[in-house]
Amino acid sequence: MSLNLGTVLAASAADRPDAVAVRLDERALSYAELDRAARGVAASLRARGIEPGQHVALMVPNVPEFSIAYFGILYAGCTVVPLNVLLSPPEVAYHLEDSEARLLVAHPLFAGPAREGAKQAGVPLVWAGGDEGERLADLAAADPIAVPHPTGPDDGAVILYTSGTTGKPKGAWLSHANLLLNCAVVVPKLLPIDRELVALATLPLFHSFGQTCIQNATLAVGGTFTLLPRFTPEDAFAVMERDGVTLFAGVPTMYFALLHHEGGERFDLSKLRYCMAGGAPLPVEVMKAFESRYGVPILEGYGLSETSPVASFNCLDRPRKPGSIGHPVWGVEMAILDENDRELGAGERGEIAIRGHNIMKGYWKRPDATAETLRNGWFHSGDIGIRDEDGSYRIVDRVKDMILRGGYNVYPREVEEVLYAHAAVAEAAVIGIEHESHGEEVKAVVALKAEASATAEELIAWSRERLAAYKYPRIVEFIDTLPKGPTGKILKRELK
Repeated sequence: MSLNLGTVLAASAADRPDAVAVRLDERALSYAELDRAARGVAASLRARGIEPGQHVALMVPNVPEFSIAYFGILYAGCTVVPLNVLLSPPEVAYHLEDSEARLLVAHPLFAGPAREGAKQAGVPLVWAGGDEGERLADLAAADPIAVPHPTGPDDGAVILYTSGTTGKPKGAWLSHANLLLNCAVVVPKLLPIDRELVALATLPLFHSFGQTCIQNATLAVGGTFTLLPRFTPEDAFAVMERDGVTLFAGVPTMYFALLHHEGGERFDLSKLRYCMAGGAPLPVEVMKAFESRYGVPILEGYGLSETSPVASFNCLDRPRKPGSIGHPVWGVEMAILDENDRELGAGERGEIAIRGHNIMKGYWKRPDATAETLRNGWFHSGDIGIRDEDGSYRIVDRVKDMILRGGYNVYPREVEEVLYAHAAVAEAAVIGIEHESHGEEVKAVVALKAEASATAEELIAWSRERLAAYKYPRIVEFIDTLPKGPTGKILKRELK
């Protein structure tokens, strides 16, 4: 059986070739144009010896070139490795080496880290814009392939890197069936979206939320998504009014910014019908205030990179419960398990476990991590939840030592390793502290070596050079020695 995630574009291009698929300000690509460009990229990948099953990395923001490259890679039967555009050069090199990428498609806005990271990894570069070097536009202009490569349902389609408690990010390896079912079946069952859909794509497309729920789901129904590469509330309101946006999806920090933006009422949002929230728990007060002001329901969902991402959702045909992540979506089961993987009853706290068509193949080249996470037929989320009597779920805590900053996962171990590499640092512990708009902020508590000196500004700058922009600590506190338990483990709960 052949199945390719690229079907979501190919089928809509055949059905309505002249309709606008993607828009960026005054630039618009029809379905036929997007499909044609992607087929040209696929032909060029073949011509340069990149074979089906091999990997191609993307470091591109929310511009049409992301979608052109993404579907070109899929059409070629290759696996897409979307990279966070905020990665530092060493992080780019690590992701390219770990994923065994054969090529990096990067945007000139991030030329420094992309060029240096690709050089370190020995990976060739193609530029998604600009007029220097080899360009994606030239690849797209090649004679197009006639048909996408016949990949199987279980073949790898995308590797999404997610930070891990071991300090090194690991790739969630997702199949064509995982992603196709999540966008083409699950999302339309959650919202009555159709080809009249106009979705605002300001969630990063390199992230699973924006990729599946906006780009792929919109193309699957033949709608239009309009791109906003850098979110600001003023720009988001302006684009929603200009393009008649009917669906907005965002993380809580975005809703917070929109709600508190002075002058938001002057924009015409009469076409806006639905809002989706995910990436982090949305404060109930923010949800109620936003809905009261703009008269549009916010439907909160839950998922992870490893679950393609949608696992549960609040639907319009059921009573919504603010603070709830809703019910499992079509074809997906959820359960609350204790530490021995025994299923718990309603009202009992335990780890949220998930199984269904949305669960990843595993972590790329990480059999031990895969075995630890995929146990007894369940994906173990690392989130502590409760199932209510009506079958809906709530998140109450996290198992993982993780900070959720603005919808992005920050694993303290990764930040701590960077701090420990500084010559003046003896001990470091990284914790999350409450933040009004970001949910949590990254704070480092540091003990310096005897006779050594360093300022908070110095350690922040050191970290910023070596970590993505959302990971480095904004706050550094110095203490003589970090609190420890009897085994010598640093007691982060005391720091908090």
